Amino acid sequence: MIKWSELLNDKKDKYKNVAYYPGCALEGTGHAYNRSTKAVAKSLNLTLKEVKDWNCCGAMEVKNVDPDIQTYLSSRVMSIARNEMKHDVVMAPCNGCYHNLKKAEYDLENNPQSKETVEKISKKAGHKSYQSGTIETIHVLDWIKSGIGDDELKDRIKNSLKGIKIANYYGCMYTRPRHIYPEKDAGIGSESTLKPHFMDDILNLAGAESVDFPLKTACCGGAHTLSDSDTSTKLVLNILKAAEASSAEVIATECPTCHSGLELHQVRAEKVLGIRTSVKILYFTQLLGIALGLKPTQVGVHENVSSSAAFLKKRVLS
Repeated sequence: MIKWSELLNDKKDKYKNVAYYPGCALEGTGHAYNRSTKAVAKSLNLTLKEVKDWNCCGAMEVKNVDPDIQTYLSSRVMSIARNEMKHDVVMAPCNGCYHNLKKAEYDLENNPQSKETVEKISKKAGHKSYQSGTIETIHVLDWIKSGIGDDELKDRIKNSLKGIKIANYYGCMYTRPRHIYPEKDAGIGSESTLKPHFMDDILNLAGAESVDFPLKTACCGGAHTLSDSDTSTKLVLNILKAAEASSAEVIATECPTCHSGLELHQVRAEKVLGIRTSVKILYFTQLLGIALGLKPTQVGVHENVSSSAAFLKKRVLS
């Protein structure tokens, strides 16, 4: 019988060196997430090798026009990581990218039409088509949780987050739809789709207090920001108010779209609706990086829309 400790060690070894797929958002509005993820990797001695010549995963626009072409776009990223870079793990920090790569994996395994489309376009593009099951797609939370391990992570904390109450916000695409995430809800040590906890676990190890936050997987309305800003603002306000009602001082995020939405609609809610909330919004990688001894500028706190520098200086770095 294989022991849990052996499985954990296997993952640790496997996740030490992964193909890194930042995606479009992390080179734009989510640059602080990109910066902080790379800084945390360096601090933890984990190796990220960016996927060569990567493309957009298809996100929302292409998916709405032709889902099979979106499957191809995601499959191309996995094909490069596996067939050209010879990696067996690709890590995507963005919930949208992570979701789309996982969905492409599922579609290629279960939808003959998707597979046929991918093979045709791959041939025309002049590269080997991706074969389902040949690479593992993980989220940055999986990568840190299993790539370093709880005990080692705790030992590396230099600036405790003790006393800071955090609402961990995962967003809706991290756990939905459940069928594309077969590794979740798989028993001891796995993530939960009903009540995800990996971000809670990581920041608790850094000394923070994760509050009981009922909207941790609620939608922020990111997909509707341009077409219906009022709806997006109301959905974000629900999340901000729920966090404050849970006594949180900070909302920790792990998705660039969610993060941007929370920050921008927090400002819009005050300007347009006259409703002010004071909870701070930070990427969990920024919080973890500071706990590991990195400076706020090293993890891009100055790039955030909401100002958290004074809060961090007073509560963590004083």
